[in-house]
Amino acid sequence: MTNELRLSRRAVLASGLALGAVALSPAARAQTPMKVAGIHASPVENAWNSVLHKALQDAAADGAIDYVFSEGVSGTDYPRAMREYAEQGIPLIIGETYAVEKLGREVAADYPETAFVMGSSGGPEGDNFGVFGTWNHDGAYLAGMLAGKMTKSNVVGSVGAMPIPEVNMLINAFAAGVKAVNPEARHLVTFIGTFFDPPKAREAGLAQIDAGADILFGERIGTADAAKERGILSVGSLIDYTPRYPETVFANALWGFRPIVDAAVADVAAGTPVGRDYTAYGMMVEGGSDIAYTAAVPPAEAVTAMEEVRAAIKSGTFEVPRNMDEPKNG
Repeated sequence: MTNELRLSRRAVLASGLALGAVALSPAARAQTPMKVAGIHASPVENAWNSVLHKALQDAAADGAIDYVFSEGVSGTDYPRAMREYAEQGIPLIIGETYAVEKLGREVAADYPETAFVMGSSGGPEGDNFGVFGTWNHDGAYLAGMLAGKMTKSNVVGSVGAMPIPEVNMLINAFAAGVKAVNPEARHLVTFIGTFFDPPKAREAGLAQIDAGADILFGERIGTADAAKERGILSVGSLIDYTPRYPETVFANALWGFRPIVDAAVADVAAGTPVGRDYTAYGMMVEGGSDIAYTAAVPPAEAVTAMEEVRAAIKSGTFEVPRNMDEPKNG
């Protein structure tokens, strides 16, 4: 393990239950916890990584796993980190290969006895390379329904990382929710070209406000700072930003990783190949994602209409469109 990776490790902390977490039986608690390594390309404070990190911390606190991790691992070091954890004999490695798909899959092929479950825009490969997507687009659509009824300028904006399929789908879902209740509303889109640069996301948000947007969807951390600075409302993604921005963030498209962790750990424990797509475990219909909102902020009729669609999503009678094309202004 490199010095950088050693220094980036932190102690596992106990925390509250994650979205979609399940209780462990006494028999499960009595077993020796499985060693699981998390490799985070961004600091664990980054929203996406924080969701993974908290779910893994929660699983460790429940006695399901023994969790170690590295954070802030650059793309050039990422395959090496995968190899180092595999060489240690850790049976399950969780992380992301968005920036290193080819190299990450090559590492997995070199360690067939190690299970890799990675955030990825591609499909599973072989028996030991499973994938998951961040599909909190259901919550984004519902938040868009609220925003479409709340905008006064008839212009909303979205600030995203980069136009990869999952980010595209999320922003397109928000826009579709807006258009479903307000076909005349305009939607501005800006990509900042990186997964973690709050100042850059803030600048992108300010530019959208200058262009007329009065509600922002923050796919990236930093967007809400622009909204707060200019006194407009914002929608958060992945985690609940409302406690941090109580006067600014009125809705959040939440995503929970714990159901995916539980499924992957169960597969490895049972000797079942992990070479499959775990995305569905994180979707609303499975209890893995949802919307959190401040009910007093949107108009009552907007909340009622949104809740009807929310119930339909959870029952499986309505499916939010999955549009992975790059979103455009319009």
